[in-house]
Amino acid sequence: MKPEETVDYFLKIVWQSVANKYNQIASEYGITQALGYMLINIHEEGTAVSQIAALSGVKSTSLSRMLKNMEELGLIYREADPLDKRSVKIFLTDFGKEKRQVAKDVVRRFNEYLNSHVTETERLNLTESLKKINQLTLNYKPE
Repeated sequence: MKPEETVDYFLKIVWQSVANKYNQIASEYGITQALGYMLINIHEEGTAVSQIAALSGVKSTSLSRMLKNMEELGLIYREADPLDKRSVKIFLTDFGKEKRQVAKDVVRRFNEYLNSHVTETERLNLTESLKKINQLTLNYKPE
């Protein structure tokens, strides 16, 4: 079987194209696609580090390095949860909020562009197919 005959080949190629485009755009604003994604997932009331890890799918060593970098850039700050001292919450600084808005605007404009070139039916079919592939992937057990 040739790589271009597999589903995962196209998933990888498309995601790489999207990530590269986001990185290209994000670099114009002094951030990366991964940083923008992290910023979008940090909420006004703070977000627990464990929640960020679950949302981003980033390994803990990479997450620690990324959060340290974000802190050094002045995008975030950390506070111990007053209700649970073992838990640390991440909050955005004013600068982090500005960059989060930039990231949201980039994502919104890119998705508006995609949606203007893909019919509603195509988008819904793609979404359903991707959900199905994701579920099949989770259920797959090699023989």
